[in-house]
Amino acid sequence: MRATTDYWVNGLDGLPFYRVNQAVDPGLVRVLEEQIIPELETTVPGQPTEAELEADPLRMRFRLIFDREGYSPGLFKRMAAKRIACQTYHKHAGEDWPISEFSACEVPLMMGGKAEMLLAERGSLIGSKTNEELWVREIRKLTQSGRQISIISVDWQAGREQIAGPQFGRWYQENFFKYGREHFNLDRQIDYQLEDVDDTIQVINPAWRKLDGEVRKRVAKQSRRKVRLLDMDLAGPLEASKAEHYMQKTTELRMEIREEEDLITELKTQRKQTCKHLTIAELPEQDRFLKLATRSKSFIDTIKIIAYRAETAMAHIVSERLNAHHHDEARALIRNLCTTPADLHPDPQAQTLTVTLHSLVSPQLNAAAAHLCSELNASEICYPGTGLLMVFKSVSD
Repeated sequence: MRATTDYWVNGLDGLPFYRVNQAVDPGLVRVLEEQIIPELETTVPGQPTEAELEADPLRMRFRLIFDREGYSPGLFKRMAAKRIACQTYHKHAGEDWPISEFSACEVPLMMGGKAEMLLAERGSLIGSKTNEELWVREIRKLTQSGRQISIISVDWQAGREQIAGPQFGRWYQENFFKYGREHFNLDRQIDYQLEDVDDTIQVINPAWRKLDGEVRKRVAKQSRRKVRLLDMDLAGPLEASKAEHYMQKTTELRMEIREEEDLITELKTQRKQTCKHLTIAELPEQDRFLKLATRSKSFIDTIKIIAYRAETAMAHIVSERLNAHHHDEARALIRNLCTTPADLHPDPQAQTLTVTLHSLVSPQLNAAAAHLCSELNASEICYPGTGLLMVFKSVSD
């Protein structure tokens, strides 16, 4: 079956918000513009009012950061008109800048702390088409190896440090994917139900794809023939005994090239006359396909998002008592707590449900668990479907 693509939207700290599933993937640029950004326009909190935007021409509604696949001057320009700042790596950075332009900057990290980076900034004009030309900020980071990493953004108010930090902080999202696959079965197939693809979705016309593949294959072979002919022409003077053989070979090769050029031209004409895209409804019956049902997966993924965010919140709480240098230690404790035996004591008279955790392997872990219990008790959580107030404690209390 065809592969499906999930586009995940995460916060700057890597916490997931939601995902968009594509049975037929049109690419990140279209998914951003047609699905992700319209959703964010209505859900991102704290956006400025129309009066605030009018009073400050440089202010944006929010900033969206994505990978190089989303590089599109046209998208940047259209979103800037809607006062949405887009930011990604520069796809065509060009020549390196002089080292003298770079200076040391303290860049705030998304999870706290700071890192020193060598940064430089210029204004850059992007867009090869006139209607897509746009001035953007280009900020480069100089690495220890001497490589220059280029970022472009249309956020004109943030400092260069505030531009660089979130872009390199995209690794938090990559870490979420790695952790989600390992501990939350993020890529697990939930069911094997099939359903029809929306008839209005456009796909590549199989006939056009076949012609395009044939053109590419023949152009590649033609290039190799021309290189071979050029090598023969540059071989220099030949002995009389070899000249006749040389003339015969070059004549045959030139004839092959001319014949192939005519065939390639004809194939290109056919390709141009063939519609590149068709809707699912217009596809020939033998080329139609089904997609995996997404209803169950969407439901389970929503639960996984909630669970991951809850685990992250609890990991922040226990890390205060663990003095953990790495957040992984705090997450490991939360995973351990979730599988630790516990005693349940419902008390209808007192309207409580006491959850008593069994002892962990060390006093330090027990102290961290007791601190978490104290924070949860302060939240005054009622067990769903009942009026019982949950009270958390450990045996060691």
